[in-house]
Amino acid sequence: MSAPHNTPQVPKAPKVTEREARRVAEAAREQDWRKPSFAKELFLGRFRLDLIHPHPLPPPDDIRRGEEFLARLRAFCETHIDSARIEREARIPDEVISGLKELGALGMKIETKYGGLGLTQVYYNKALALVGSASPAIGALLSAHQSIGVPQPLKTFGTQEQKDVYLPRLATTDISAFLLTEPDVGSDPARLATTAVPDGPDYLLDGVKLWTTNGVVADLLVVMARVPASEGHPGGITAFVVEADAPGVTVEHRNAFMGLRGIENGVTRFHQVRVPGACRIGPEGAGLKIALTTLNTGRLSLPAMCVGVGKWSLKIAREWSAVREQWGRPVARHEAVGSKISFIAATTFALEAIVDLSSQMADEDRNDIRIEAALAKLYGSEMGWLIADELVQIRGGRGFETAESLAARGERAVPAEQMLRDMRINRIFEGSTEIMHLLIAREAVDAHLKVAGDIIDPDKPLSAKAKAGANAAGFYARWLPKLVAGPGQLPRTYAEFHPAGHRDLSGHLRYVERCSRKLARSTFYAMSRWQGRMETKQGFLGRIVDIGAELFAMSAACVRAEHLRGAGEHGREAYQLADAFCEQARIRVEELFTRLWSNTDDLDRRVVDGVLSGTYTWLEEGVIDPSGEGPWIADATPGPSVQENQHRPVRQGLSGH
Repeated sequence: MSAPHNTPQVPKAPKVTEREARRVAEAAREQDWRKPSFAKELFLGRFRLDLIHPHPLPPPDDIRRGEEFLARLRAFCETHIDSARIEREARIPDEVISGLKELGALGMKIETKYGGLGLTQVYYNKALALVGSASPAIGALLSAHQSIGVPQPLKTFGTQEQKDVYLPRLATTDISAFLLTEPDVGSDPARLATTAVPDGPDYLLDGVKLWTTNGVVADLLVVMARVPASEGHPGGITAFVVEADAPGVTVEHRNAFMGLRGIENGVTRFHQVRVPGACRIGPEGAGLKIALTTLNTGRLSLPAMCVGVGKWSLKIAREWSAVREQWGRPVARHEAVGSKISFIAATTFALEAIVDLSSQMADEDRNDIRIEAALAKLYGSEMGWLIADELVQIRGGRGFETAESLAARGERAVPAEQMLRDMRINRIFEGSTEIMHLLIAREAVDAHLKVAGDIIDPDKPLSAKAKAGANAAGFYARWLPKLVAGPGQLPRTYAEFHPAGHRDLSGHLRYVERCSRKLARSTFYAMSRWQGRMETKQGFLGRIVDIGAELFAMSAACVRAEHLRGAGEHGREAYQLADAFCEQARIRVEELFTRLWSNTDDLDRRVVDGVLSGTYTWLEEGVIDPSGEGPWIADATPGPSVQENQHRPVRQGLSGH
């Protein structure tokens, strides 16, 4: 427990307007597009199939090293990971973490010169899918450490000295965590309350961080804090590497959740923690840009684990549906169940196509994949949740029953209900679905805002609006005619996707091309109609993004099927799965296009006004609220901790297997 002593006055969370908050978020964005982006072009009505087809491939040496590690990891998972024990004890055994360290799993993405394995993004994601299927909690531990923890920001923004000092530790022994969220600050970083006040060559860190995945066991932390502007200090949100056992760092609580019960997630308080200036990552004020850049590829880890869940769900659905009989035949032969199995199989194929394609593009670094990675996270988390839910439905009462209970009465211990609970967080982790919609929508309309943004900006003078109007007129005069017709209207376009003896995928790609232009026209019409109010039309923007996600998934599925056919790897079956997925996706796309203009958004807004004003409190009568007492948001006033430190770094010796 830290002893209280005299401290300088630390500012609380700043009060900011909505416009100021948006300015902070906008400043953190990557402003330019220096490389081509398939998804960006898709939203602009330009179907650039050449950017993803032929499917990019990793070098043979990367494949060899990746496959060798996957074989070792599989053997470890099969012999050393007891998922039921982790679920029962709500903790990953120290010996398992030590074994993962010995395998090199902490350094999968760290270069070999620093003691890491130097795996590609493709094989890193395959490893996460594998280990995440054995235990989602372990998948979360490894992902938080490498995808958003200390290694990734150091790799991109760290000094050579920082890399030399920290990366060897992170590759072999030290677990890392990423600390951004606060009790009253989530996806709105403009209100960040944690401060790093300059004190000579150092900084004094004060504040409270919430939902610190890995924070309970971490050795090193990436902490986002606000540096006050002063002479010689431009200030702003800044990233720091902090030793987890530094004086003044207290893990005050280990959080418990409905799923991922082995996750080491907590509340961490900083009180007058002295951080050397050499531990700052990048310049002052670059913290959010570092965080967002890190997430560009870091977001791919979550959909990779969703792929693992899809594969496992397909296996269980196949095995169970073949032996469970209803009305004289296996339940899989009943259409109501069969359609669910088809959805699981086709969607799993598409999810793997998205992740592998995006990962390989990340490895090659030829394309800008910030939208692709965000779409993969959004789509993977939403569809992965549906897959897990459908598996529970297929299993019926056994899907709702715990694996432990199933085993106790003599049946196979299938943890379907656990998987559903574990998967639920993916729609919130690393940007909720609602926030992802807004982030992707902002990138999708970037080209429009660059030419016409000043027209709808109320802060711009008339002269700027006039200039923007002239620029916009020229841009749209060139762009809009191209949205009228395209190769998707020609019956023989993309003919290479209709090889003899296989399903015809060329029609699906023509559909994607046509829908891409329709999507761009819809976006333009909405901007013309709502102008400055466009940013408030979150329902519309969400549907625009969801259409783009479906079109991206269809494209990836078709490209993967053709790649597998060319490689002689289950080509016929891949074409069947891609065809089924695209047919299912088309139905969803058509519904989304209809709901762009036919929806209940305005009515919903009026109902919300009524709920918030208390108009419908009579509807709440007749129930008991079992919630406990206490504030909705915990007090996060800076100061010394009065809690016992829950920090427990894993220092057990390596297992020697």
